[in-house]
Amino acid sequence: MNLETQIQSLIVSLVYGLFYSLLYNLFYAFLYCHNKVFRTITNIVFNVSLTILFFYIMYLINYGSIHIYFTLFFLLGFFIGNRKTILVRTHFKTKKRV
Repeated sequence: MNLETQIQSLIVSLVYGLFYSLLYNLFYAFLYCHNKVFRTITNIVFNVSLTILFFYIMYLINYGSIHIYFTLFFLLGFFIGNRKTILVRTHFKTKKRV
């Protein structure tokens, strides 16, 4: 894999981590507001579908080669995005209580 493809993969991993955390915080109330069985099924479907999308994007960029640093950049993007988009979750919590 050449350097350009690796840099593209790192950027996509970071941006996808941000995207994943944004969706997670948007759907937080939906994922965790119902009974335990529904919550478990919804959580599994949510995570599997976003994981399949990530692998498909990586397949388009570098033929599905996933290295540990792509995963680390994904996690870095998730944690950065989670710190920024946690305000969305608190907004929906306070809005729901009112």
